[in-house]
Amino acid sequence: MYTYKLHLHKEEDGGFTVIVPALPGCITYGEYIDEAVSMSKEAIELYIEELKERGEKIPDDTNTVEYSLSI
Repeated sequence: MYTYKLHLHKEEDGGFTVIVPALPGCITYGEYIDEAVSMSKEAIELYIEELKERGEKIPDDTNTVEYSLSI
């Protein structure tokens, strides 16, 4: 089991872009938050599948701590 942080960015025209920082280039989109999260799960699964086929290491965010600071 792998753990990933998702960054959801609300778009001006509506919907949400999702970036998975631990997986470079793993970006997806959904009209609503639930759809965006669902799409990100699918994108992550496909990304991991490709890494496995190539025999590459699968990174994740298990040891990553995230903190938001407002100034």
